[in-house]
Amino acid sequence: MKTKRNRWLAMLLAAAMMTSLCACAAAPAPAPAPAESAAEEAPEAPEETAEEEASEAPAEEETSESEEAAEDEGSATRIFTDSTGREVEIDAEITRIAASGPLAQIALYAIAPDLMVGWTSDWSEDAQQFIPEEYLQLPVLGQLYGGKGEMNLEELLAADPQVVIDFGQPKKTIVEDLDALQEQTGIPFVHITAGMEDTGDAYRMLGDLLGRQEEGEKLASYCEEVYERSIKAAEASEKAKLLFIAGENGLNVIAKDSFHAEVVDLLADNLAVVDEPSSKGTGNESDLEQIMNWDPEVIIFAPESICATVGDDPDWQTISAIKNGKYYRVPMGPYNWLGFPPSVQRYLGMIWLTKILYPEAADYDLKEEVVRYYDLFYHHELTDEQYDALMEMAQ
Repeated sequence: MKTKRNRWLAMLLAAAMMTSLCACAAAPAPAPAPAESAAEEAPEAPEETAEEEASEAPAEEETSESEEAAEDEGSATRIFTDSTGREVEIDAEITRIAASGPLAQIALYAIAPDLMVGWTSDWSEDAQQFIPEEYLQLPVLGQLYGGKGEMNLEELLAADPQVVIDFGQPKKTIVEDLDALQEQTGIPFVHITAGMEDTGDAYRMLGDLLGRQEEGEKLASYCEEVYERSIKAAEASEKAKLLFIAGENGLNVIAKDSFHAEVVDLLADNLAVVDEPSSKGTGNESDLEQIMNWDPEVIIFAPESICATVGDDPDWQTISAIKNGKYYRVPMGPYNWLGFPPSVQRYLGMIWLTKILYPEAADYDLKEEVVRYYDLFYHHELTDEQYDALMEMAQ
């Protein structure tokens, strides 16, 4: 696998040098745009499909017998069966990995930040405080799925990952998509399925893939502990009647049974029942009259919404949640705790939301649990100042 990747990279760099000498620079070809995967932009309808055929493999360059022997010494491989059942040949020892998109990036950073060769996008200024400087310097590779970006093949090949990992809920076309990308780039691509109920198993699979079984089991056990504890607390209490509101005007709702409402639906009675729940993180458009009719006991506002101003608005004050002071803003840092993107940070959201809704049943110290999560998943020692900032309007 290493030989094939090196030849691809050599061909690419040689082509770049020739282009430079001829003063006729051309933009690198983008990766094929497969149908949007639920693992990275799961809730949104696919905008692009994998229409490009796998490119024809370049002619192999001649190598000496000594070079081939040297390559063979370090070319031990094994077969890894991913969640789709695809059997993928990978290097026996993995030391360089790339994420297919933001969901995978969040999950991979928890188990193996030192193996990552790049990011899917730039970190926001607010998020950078949680990420060590040495990791912030990694190149931006882009993402393979969704309409918000594309993988830069030149950057990907230059970063030389041994495997690209997709993580989350798969689309129906996931096998065809990853096969096409693997054929075009010469880099193994694998998919690991992960939902709220089975992220533990997903981390165990990641541990096996990366040779980090101990780390994988630690994260798996943690996710299962949080999930079971949160469900138990919610079941022991009367479900809170709740709305999850987004949008700069506070007039979008994250509807029941939508992908982004998964945590809310598990822990509360989501009042936003609509005919066609939006698959987008922006939610379903609504209006203040409908929100008044729902009259939630609790309102959870997305980070970018109007949580800071509703308390002084006479119209919003007619709603029970606002009138009784039962409204909160979802913490944000480095990601939205309830999703966006909907990856493993939702377990942190479960810890927070369970404590907000059912404080008597949630028998744990919220700050201790948040500090514990940041240590495990972000490898960061959360300061008192950072915790206080995260909790502004959140409790």
